[in-house]
Amino acid sequence: MHACAYTLTRKGTGRRADRSGPYPSVSFSILKSLHASTYSIHVAAIIRMLSPRLVRSHHWFPTMAARGACAVLVLIFLLFVLISHTSNKSISSDSVVETRERMSNGLDEEGQGDAPVETNKNAGISDDTVSSLLERIKVLEDELSSMRTRMDDAENREGNNGIPDEMAVPLPTTKSFPSVRYRNEETRKRVLITGGAGFVGSHLVDKLMLDGHEIIALDNYFTGRKKNIEHWIGHPNFEMVHHDVVNPYFVEVDQIYHLASPASPPHYMYNPVKTIKTNTLGTINMLGLAKRVKATVLLASTSEVYGDPEVHPQPETYWGHVNTIGPRACYDEGKRVAESLMVAYNKQENVKIRIARIFNTFGPRMHMNDGRVVSNFIIQALQDKPITIYGNGTQTRSFQYVTDLVDGLIALMNSNYSLPVNIGNPEEHTIGEFATIIRDLVPGSTSEIVNQESQQDDPQQRRPDIRRAAEQIQWRPQVLMKDGLLKTIEYFRAEIDRNKRGGKPPPEPVRHGGLESRR
Repeated sequence: MHACAYTLTRKGTGRRADRSGPYPSVSFSILKSLHASTYSIHVAAIIRMLSPRLVRSHHWFPTMAARGACAVLVLIFLLFVLISHTSNKSISSDSVVETRERMSNGLDEEGQGDAPVETNKNAGISDDTVSSLLERIKVLEDELSSMRTRMDDAENREGNNGIPDEMAVPLPTTKSFPSVRYRNEETRKRVLITGGAGFVGSHLVDKLMLDGHEIIALDNYFTGRKKNIEHWIGHPNFEMVHHDVVNPYFVEVDQIYHLASPASPPHYMYNPVKTIKTNTLGTINMLGLAKRVKATVLLASTSEVYGDPEVHPQPETYWGHVNTIGPRACYDEGKRVAESLMVAYNKQENVKIRIARIFNTFGPRMHMNDGRVVSNFIIQALQDKPITIYGNGTQTRSFQYVTDLVDGLIALMNSNYSLPVNIGNPEEHTIGEFATIIRDLVPGSTSEIVNQESQQDDPQQRRPDIRRAAEQIQWRPQVLMKDGLLKTIEYFRAEIDRNKRGGKPPPEPVRHGGLESRR
């Protein structure tokens, strides 16, 4: 009977029975009816057993004494049943009262009158166990909150200072930048440099950043490399933009240095049409931007506008001697058109312009495969390979170090002079002499000098007349050619060693269309 009642309780409530009474309080009405039915069955059965018909039919009531004893037993049994029933009713009633009191208290405490509060939910778990679990949960919550607080604090500090080693969280290290000059809003300029990740552009970025200006460097990475300006990425005054100047670009700036264009024969001859578009459409876009925001724009032109000159040295007043359909024409004529556009915008739209005609320049961050004289000779001398001269070696060149060029560009930009200005080193050497100088500056080099077929439209003389630069912008080169070559040799030696560590073989010289390049 008890088992039956317990089973009904589990099916009806879905939880374990309350042990405060003989039966669960929630099923008291069911058990009460079961008790009444049971007592009725017992009494009916006894009465039937004592009926005359059954007494006569049973052989085990033969005498009156036996019948009397049986009657006494029946009376005792009835008394026992009555006492048991009275006791169970009293206990169950007390259980119901206690349960109702618990439910009432629970509703008062929770403030919810729409649903009864379940009682004795943890009747099968000891109070000590429940308390221990609650304390452990509280401890874990405190530890989690503490860890969050320490992680938030660590984000505002450099490194992991002040955090124990066992609690240290690996965070990105704070990047350090070179110290820059402080400028206020009045003297600080916002400068756009196209080709800012290139050889010359990256050095110009360095100079202007150190001087405290805000720089936006545009580059499509055709010849430029992010490695050249990666030390400034993340600085609040610097922004790097992947963009092609053939497409318009809109920004608010004070000055524009338009350096974007491939400058070595293998690079500008790789895609002649794109070279022309960069020097025409790109220049138009930068001039249009300068017109809109009233900025000063400087064009990085080239000594190639003089072609194979018939005047020596070349002054800015010389018109040049250029083959308009030769292999170099895409670059030479592109720069000549760019100069014409600059002057047209100055006269028609009053755009402030600066034109720099740049002569041969060398220094760190030159491409190892740009096919220029300096990079070719240095790499060949470092690798003890033959130094190749195209032609008889009597053609002359003038080489300036890159920092001198950057100083000249900045001096020209900050001047008030709108006509073209030569920026170069008037120190002139034949190509044969230059090859010997480089080989002698590389310790232990055993490279021999060999002559090969000359290149088409290769200028025979190149030397700038820099009197205008000296008079108008007070500029002259400061770095001796040999000092600059020593720095450049060290740079190329480090690049070759880095390529070897990276598993890349050093570049080999090859010929393309009469021009030397590297693959």
